[in-house]
Amino acid sequence: MMQSGDGWRVGWHPHNSKYQGLVGANDWAIELTEAELADFRSLLNQLVQTMSQMEAILMDQEKISCEAETALLWMEVEGYPHNYSLRLILNCDRRCEGNWTEGIPPKLVDAFNSLGFD
Repeated sequence: MMQSGDGWRVGWHPHNSKYQGLVGANDWAIELTEAELADFRSLLNQLVQTMSQMEAILMDQEKISCEAETALLWMEVEGYPHNYSLRLILNCDRRCEGNWTEGIPPKLVDAFNSLGFD
């Protein structure tokens, strides 16, 4: 199962033996294990929710940067609370890195939800 849009794509293949997930943009993609995918989704949801909450606190011209990490990956959102980018670094044996432009992180959350994740 795959969802994609301008500047993003996510995939989920729950029966694959090693890599069940995929995240990417137009010109790159990273396959994720089940544990990495779970951490990615959890951190993404936390960061998107934090940015949403910051919109009521910050002035319109204020930018913010928020980080979150697990043993498997590190993620950061940066920009205005209503329009921000996302960066990902895998801390596992593959040492991958990727980023999404402003406006994409909430679309990734919606895509995962449409793929049937809890």
